[in-house]
Amino acid sequence: MLFSGLADRLQDTFRRLKGKGRLSETDVSECLREVRIALLEADVNFKVVKDFTSRVKERAVGQDVMESLTPAHQVIKIVHEELTVMMGGTQSRVALASEPPTVIMMVGLQGSGKTTSAAKLARYFLEQGKRPMLVAADLHRPAAVEQLKVLGKQLSIPVVSIEGETDPLKVVASVREYSMSHLRDVVIVDTAGRLHIDLELMNELVKIKKTVKPHEILLVVDAMTGQDALNVAESFHASVGIDGVILTKMDGDARGGAALSVKAVTGRPVKFVGNGEKIDALDAFYPDRMASRILGMGDMLSLIEKATASIDVEKALAMDKKLRKDEFTLNEFLEQMQALKKMGSMEQLLGMIPGMGNKVKQLRDAKIDEKEIGRTEAIIRSMTAKERRDPSIINGSRRIRIANGSGTRVQDVNRLLKQFLEAKKMMKRMQEMQKGGRKPSSFKMPFMQ
Repeated sequence: MLFSGLADRLQDTFRRLKGKGRLSETDVSECLREVRIALLEADVNFKVVKDFTSRVKERAVGQDVMESLTPAHQVIKIVHEELTVMMGGTQSRVALASEPPTVIMMVGLQGSGKTTSAAKLARYFLEQGKRPMLVAADLHRPAAVEQLKVLGKQLSIPVVSIEGETDPLKVVASVREYSMSHLRDVVIVDTAGRLHIDLELMNELVKIKKTVKPHEILLVVDAMTGQDALNVAESFHASVGIDGVILTKMDGDARGGAALSVKAVTGRPVKFVGNGEKIDALDAFYPDRMASRILGMGDMLSLIEKATASIDVEKALAMDKKLRKDEFTLNEFLEQMQALKKMGSMEQLLGMIPGMGNKVKQLRDAKIDEKEIGRTEAIIRSMTAKERRDPSIINGSRRIRIANGSGTRVQDVNRLLKQFLEAKKMMKRMQEMQKGGRKPSSFKMPFMQ
């Protein structure tokens, strides 16, 4: 999980602070010492940490805070506000041109995920109702052009390239005319990277910039590189000039310090974060929401947005009708699993729920089994249509066949069938309780062991 180590440390620190009742200046200083250590361990730039803790302390030891009935909550509120400011304050959107097309130039080092991010950004604009196109101007990395063509085909959008061309300036020379003749209002130019920053790379990027006159230059940075990400951002900004940053691989073991530091160090905000390899794994970056998640306050807005994007309204209405008629079968059970899977990892989703912040670590350590969802899918898909509609016919020999077909054990099939029956009972109880105005009892899904 993004910032998991930092979140755990900060939440533990503030839990101890809340247990003290009224606070002394010494209490605040000790708390901020823990906060400083947590931020440094998360790879946040040391100058940024120093400025942050100074601002928090100056506000936290004020008379209105120290004499408050809930001083600990006031300190947490201040930390939340300062974290938000550190990361940029508000969401920074891509600036669209007043007259199409909007030209976006992607830059970054080789291996940062720049080409994939270009396609992800194109998909993002498709969802916004735009008509994007991609330009394959990375002619240095073998297969970069072909990779972009494959991604463009997945999205059903055009990819401009010139077969056998070695000069990227010739590729980008007529992209504006092409976009206008093909009614494309967003042009995303994928440029070359290097394994390291060099003069040749920067000169090429400057020439492309002069040719395409981009409205936005977005730097793609690998979050796994930690402090090096900030050095890369500073170098690109000094040489080419950047308008924002896309941080990739934030779903891995990244400690998150680059996301917290980049705005303070470069003056340019993080605009998007990549949370996986899939083409839809790109999220807009909201500083206030991220600060809430780090402090264990949840992020219901992002959770609602994910749910809205993943849920098919017609299917949801059809599901409701089936539940009312007590027609909940394994087909519907599988649909629920797939909808849940689209929303992201369970750890990410739980971290967005208010009040779950201090429980995510325990759930991460002991209870969440992401692979269980995949096993559930495999088992159900190994059943016949009749078995999915009526699981009561699944006898011993059928269970062996299903286990063999799904690469699982008979015990796994038995457990799934038991969980399905529990889910069906729960759905029925929920329908009854909705009529009676009562709250439904708790239920553990298959991924909660």
